Amino acid sequence: MNTLTYPEAGATRLGPLPDGYHHLHHRIRVGRGRADFEAAGAAITEFRMHRASGARVRASAPRAEPGASVRVALGAGPLRFTAPCRVVWAEYGPERIGFAYGTLARHPECGEESFVAELTEDGTVSFTVMAFSRPVRWYTRLAGPLVPLAQRWYARRLGGTLRRIVREGHAPQE
Repeated sequence: MNTLTYPEAGATRLGPLPDGYHHLHHRIRVGRGRADFEAAGAAITEFRMHRASGARVRASAPRAEPGASVRVALGAGPLRFTAPCRVVWAEYGPERIGFAYGTLARHPECGEESFVAELTEDGTVSFTVMAFSRPVRWYTRLAGPLVPLAQRWYARRLGGTLRRIVREGHAPQE
C-alpha cells in the first residue's frame, strides 16, 4: 500500500506543524556561498547525505521527486529498522533546495520529515530538518521519550554529515 499514514501531507514545507505530534526542528550552518548551497542541495536530494550518515536508502528515483518511494533502514543486525516513505514534496529553487517524505504503512512512526538547504542574503548556507511524528508500532510506543531523543540525534548527525560533504567538495582534486 502506497498511502500516507497521516492526513497533514506537506505541512513541513513551510509550517506550521500540526498539533498532536512530536515536533522536531534542527538547523545548522553547513557552508557559505552559491557553490556550497548547490553542493548541499544535491547531497540532500540525491540521498547522499542519508547514505553518508550510515543509513541504507533505496529510492525509486535518483533524486527526490514527489511520488518517489524511499525506504530508509537504520541500525544493525536484528536491530535494523526499515522505514517505508514517499516523497511528498520537493523544491529546487534559487535559495531553497530540499524535500520531505511521509510515512507509509509498516513505518514505525506516523508523520513527515523535511530536509532543506537554504541560501540567505548574506551567503550563509544552512540545513534544516523539520518533522512531526508519533509512534505507531509497539516498540516505538514502548521506547516513549527515547524516540524523540534518537530523532534529534539523527538530525544532528545528518547536519554534521552534510557539513562534511560540503567541505570535502572544496578539497583539492588529485
